[in-house]
Amino acid sequence: MPSPGYRREMPQRYRMEAAKCKACGEVFFPPRVVCAGCGAREFETTRLSDYGKIVTYTIIRVAPAQFSAQVPYAVAVVESDNGVRLTMQVVDCKPEDLAIGKRVKFVFRKLYAEGRTGIICYGYKAILA
Repeated sequence: MPSPGYRREMPQRYRMEAAKCKACGEVFFPPRVVCAGCGAREFETTRLSDYGKIVTYTIIRVAPAQFSAQVPYAVAVVESDNGVRLTMQVVDCKPEDLAIGKRVKFVFRKLYAEGRTGIICYGYKAILA
C-alpha cells in the first residue's frame, strides 16, 4: 500500500490519539497493545494536548530527498502536556529562536510530497507558542 494510503488507515496520526492504560494511566503515542509500565492490555483512547515544550532539538542541514527543499530545518523532541514525547519538525521560526523548554503548539501541515507523482503526505509539526 502506498505511504499516504497506509497513513490514512492510522487515525491517530491525524487526530493525535494516544492510548491510555486503564490500569496505571500511562499514555502512549503511537498506541500500544501492551502497557510498557504495568503489562496491562486494556487501553482507552485519549487525545494528546495541542501544546508541549521542547526537550531537545537539532538543525538538519543535509536532509533526505523529500525534505531537501526545506533545509535547514529544525527537528525536536517535544513533550506534550500529557507527558508523551514526540519527534517532529519545528517550523515558522529561525533556528536561533529555538531553546530547550520553549513552549510549542502542534499543527497539522503538509510534511512533504512523495516521489515523482508528488503525492502529498500530511502530519504534525510544531510552531513556537
